[in-house]
Amino acid sequence: MNKNNVLITGGAGFIGSHVVRLFVNKYPEYQIYNLDSLTYAGNLENLKDIEEEENYHFLKADINDEESINKLFKQYQFDSVIHLAAESHVDRSIKDPLAFVKTNIIGTLNLLNAFKGIWEHDFDGKRFYHISTDEVYGTLGESGLFTEITPYSPNSPYSASKASSDHFVRAYGETYDLPYVISNCSNNYGQNQFPEKLIPLFINNIINKKPLPVYGDGNYTRDWLYVIDHARAIDLVFHEGENGETYNIGGFNEWKNIDLVRLLCKQMDEKLGNANGTSEELITYVKDRPGHDLRYAIDASKINEKLGWEPSVTFEEGLSKTIDWYLSNQEWLNHVTSGAYQTYYEKQYQS
Repeated sequence: MNKNNVLITGGAGFIGSHVVRLFVNKYPEYQIYNLDSLTYAGNLENLKDIEEEENYHFLKADINDEESINKLFKQYQFDSVIHLAAESHVDRSIKDPLAFVKTNIIGTLNLLNAFKGIWEHDFDGKRFYHISTDEVYGTLGESGLFTEITPYSPNSPYSASKASSDHFVRAYGETYDLPYVISNCSNNYGQNQFPEKLIPLFINNIINKKPLPVYGDGNYTRDWLYVIDHARAIDLVFHEGENGETYNIGGFNEWKNIDLVRLLCKQMDEKLGNANGTSEELITYVKDRPGHDLRYAIDASKINEKLGWEPSVTFEEGLSKTIDWYLSNQEWLNHVTSGAYQTYYEKQYQS
């Protein structure tokens, strides 16, 4: 498969930056193009260590800008696309659903059309890889797992927009023979994650002795995936996945929110030298959000059996590595938590 010019969208974001770094370092023969609009969650500081590499190129553009996207595809003739750019925070989608429709649906269509436009008569060796979420499947009861054939049943504007983009990618495969793969992942955690998501938010709040806002009774259950393991899985799916297939990527690692928060508090207290239980005293239960899914859990046996992928760390190990990174990079944390983010945080988590 010819992948001389690989476009990675959202490459300055959390998951995207780890994928960009992996590809730049692992495949020096590829030219890696990182396309990002640098909204609040996109941060080029995430990629300082590779920004001078000869095979790395940054393109500032918005996937919602159809004209700009078409020009870039014509100029650089991208052989393949790894599409990570998305609005991804459920709470934000509840406040502004239209922003999620524009980026996650229209933005994906702009990329599909541009990709189809330059390779319409020669898709040989080309690939469009769309990264999605387990939230498109809806919610689970106390038992069962999401598989690749679980019917879609999204419950938030965010998951509905991602479900729609998944369907468009599949439809372009069926209608135009566009070569695609899709993966649906569970909750990611790790270094460089913007602190609107649970783990970095709570790390930051513990550092600053601020309340830890837990939704409802705290018994919502999620499967957690270390971001570096996700990047490894994306590498495998991109290179070895079968066109037209979907791969679920999960951590085999379910935690109730309250149990995760208590583990995080315990590890933070140990690393900060706090008295045992100091951080747990910050836990504050807040009003539940609308349409809150009870449980997500992924069956990742397909990617394990077909491509040989499995997580490289336990959750306790990955969480410890994550905390260590944030404690060692508080300047980064201070940069991203200033200004507009503070206003959003105060509005979002008032009990």
